[in-house]
Amino acid sequence: MTYKICHISTVHSSADVRIFQKECVTLANEGYDVYFIVTSDKSYVNSKVNIIQLSKKNNRMYRMFIKTMEALFKALKVNADLYHFHDPELIIVGIFLKIFGKKVVYDVHEDVPSQILAKDWIKIKFLRKIISGMFNLFEKSISKLFDGIISVTPEILEKFKVRKKALLRNYPIVNMIEKSLPVSRKGKKYVVIYAGGLMKIRGIKEIVDSVAYFNGEVEFWLLGKWDSSDYKTECEKSDGWKYTKYIGFKPLNEVYSYMKAADIGICTLYPVKNYLKSLPIKAFEYMACGMPILMSDFPYWREKFQDAAEFVDPQDPKEIYKKIKYLMENKQVMKEIGKNGIERVKKYYSWDDEKKELLKLYDNILGIEGKYMED
Repeated sequence: MTYKICHISTVHSSADVRIFQKECVTLANEGYDVYFIVTSDKSYVNSKVNIIQLSKKNNRMYRMFIKTMEALFKALKVNADLYHFHDPELIIVGIFLKIFGKKVVYDVHEDVPSQILAKDWIKIKFLRKIISGMFNLFEKSISKLFDGIISVTPEILEKFKVRKKALLRNYPIVNMIEKSLPVSRKGKKYVVIYAGGLMKIRGIKEIVDSVAYFNGEVEFWLLGKWDSSDYKTECEKSDGWKYTKYIGFKPLNEVYSYMKAADIGICTLYPVKNYLKSLPIKAFEYMACGMPILMSDFPYWREKFQDAAEFVDPQDPKEIYKKIKYLMENKQVMKEIGKNGIERVKKYYSWDDEKKELLKLYDNILGIEGKYMED
């Protein structure tokens, strides 16, 4: 029997690394009939995954109400054996699917209550705390309705008191990185790279500011989509912008090609609660590319990344500059950190091992007597 699986997201893209590249493609390769309902220009098939188009209109209110209902109707039309949704705003869709007797998995990508505390669009801090607390209670209570919970860190998963759950850490697909070839480089400048979401709490402006101290000796490659045009303008006003090469949003294989051509990967997120115990995918990708990483000086990150990174205050451009300079002047240190990163990824942080947890959870929910079934 071939089981039909339907993933749903109103927030992420059809090329999302975690949802499409890792989960959906893995399931399709295991013989599942996989559908992915997501914002897209059209419906199509990619890597044996059936992409089902959601409308492109994406402002917050439209997405949370109109688009959510569009996703529900299309999900019911698929008539899957198991539904797997990825956004907290789709909890209502999950509830309706349960009412219709469907098996449902909630994939918790972020610590949403902590994330709410950092939302600038909620202007009153006290109101953020109230909303955060209310959502925390709601999310934990409603999760008991679903057939399984997945999350990216042990700390987030622990708060869900359900029987069937899986820790699915966001580790890289190592063979995809190994197949990527570095882009060509001109000149002898050192290259620092950041790839990911471009927003204030990711510390982008501080990195741009730090590059200014080098007066052209270092170039900063920046890949990703801007969270706001205002923040982009703020970064462009920095003295370091003339040494910044904004490359934009690129497909994953191209991102890896840029990473492999760079000298230092950087991941200096602000110390907001949602990041303090996170496991950022970009750090593991930098490691798999053999680069030394410059990371925020969080105790949890020091414990996890150890000798595969150097650590710095993410909100101090002068300190970021000094740490980059230290690495530039100590080529053997750079080489050792890069080597340690590759070894740790291959040994501990590969998607090839992590995907077994996803398959095990599916076998248990669907009652499949397969190699991943638990007693």
